[in-house]
Amino acid sequence: MTDTSSPQDTRTLYLEDIAVGDRFVSGEHALDAEQIKSFASQFDPQPFHLDEAAGQDSLFGGLAASGWHTAAITMKLFVAAMPIAKGLIGAGVELTWPKPTRAEDVLHVESTVTEITPSRSRPGRAMVTVETLTLNQHGEPRQRLVSRMVMFARGAD
Repeated sequence: MTDTSSPQDTRTLYLEDIAVGDRFVSGEHALDAEQIKSFASQFDPQPFHLDEAAGQDSLFGGLAASGWHTAAITMKLFVAAMPIAKGLIGAGVELTWPKPTRAEDVLHVESTVTEITPSRSRPGRAMVTVETLTLNQHGEPRQRLVSRMVMFARGAD
């Protein structure tokens, strides 16, 4: 396993530090068959995630990582690239997997702030929408995540 993820910015991000259009790019995470099978054996034990031959005979045409494995890697890379103050507090997501993630993929995420909606009832916080694409080493999308999260201004409770 190779993991070169590191925050692009060492500060902690508050609401006033971001704007619509801001983009965050993560480090990388290299996958291999052992990681795919290990995750699948614990959390998604389906044949096409556990065995190359079963994967070959499936819709995927080869060993494929669980979408939930891709989502977990995405979360790790996203949190490192966009270190949100007080943590990432999710309020809903839209998640799609356009193509399977493979053992040879080296993943990174590119996240873009698409909307900021200040709270009317709670000053100092807002609902922030971010589109996060998980791309392999060829720039091919493996996952698209649109997440809504609560974000706080400095000094907000």
